[in-house]
Amino acid sequence: MFAFIVRRIIQAIFVMVIIAGIGFTVQNKLGDPVRDMVGERVSVAEREALRDKLGLNDPFLTQFGRFVRNAVHGDLGISYFHNKPTVDVILSKAPATLELVFGSTVMILVLCFPIGIYTAIKPKTWFSRFVMGSSTIGVAVPVFLTAITLIYIFGVELKWLPSYGRGETVDIWGWDTGLLTADGLLHLILPSISLSSIMLPLYIRLIRSEMMEVLETEYIKFAWAKGLRRYRVWLVHAFKNTLLPVVTVFGVEIGILFAFTLLTETVFQWQGMGFMFLEAVERSDTALLVAYLVVVGVMFVVINTLVDIAYGFINPMVRITGAK
Repeated sequence: MFAFIVRRIIQAIFVMVIIAGIGFTVQNKLGDPVRDMVGERVSVAEREALRDKLGLNDPFLTQFGRFVRNAVHGDLGISYFHNKPTVDVILSKAPATLELVFGSTVMILVLCFPIGIYTAIKPKTWFSRFVMGSSTIGVAVPVFLTAITLIYIFGVELKWLPSYGRGETVDIWGWDTGLLTADGLLHLILPSISLSSIMLPLYIRLIRSEMMEVLETEYIKFAWAKGLRRYRVWLVHAFKNTLLPVVTVFGVEIGILFAFTLLTETVFQWQGMGFMFLEAVERSDTALLVAYLVVVGVMFVVINTLVDIAYGFINPMVRITGAK
């Protein structure tokens, strides 16, 4: 098991180096940060002097090596626009994004398991047919269209829920959270539904298909033959074995949720990391863009590495296969 964990960690480090390299490759295509910092009235000589001071005229490998060396020590550079460390800027926006992903994840977990299990057990009922038809549509509808529709129905027409911003927040040990206020929770509902609409149909269909496949296996037929109660067969014997592929996909999809917060936060004016990223693109704040890519990449890689390790504990065959 130790060798399995070491391999996964080495793979994670390799992926992070690739992510950092991609970020540095594209940063020069997003505009000139010096021009946005000083405006048009500054002379060319002064601009070049500032570029030299910021190290923007150094060769790519020199800049990349300096960035990796500083990143190891927790320094991801200085934001050109905010004029402070990029890590501080990202951390100030992280609570909003993490709470949005958390709310969406809770909705996905609460809904996908009971609905997926029910549609697998009773696939011919009207509810199961409705769910499968709706999930097909849900997979095809983009998140921004879902968000706009929810705003129009629940925010404009019915006026039941707020349609923009985070609402009232409180500071808990430096964490600016809206989860502890009624207004903050109300503001979280529509963005969470919009973001969860990306993954919820996929999880329902995945759980349903895996559950139906498990229910046809020989050991489930043997459990029926032993006279076990149906809820024990469904929820203990069948559902437990359905979880293995679901756990694997779950880690990947949680990372993807962070990517889709870009659209959700833009529509709802949710002041999180995704909204910050789009502002950085408009301002050509390449240092903040690269830092964002690295931070999100770290989160994505760490989540998937932990899921791989957990899957190795759940299913020993993974460790045996990986050792060959």
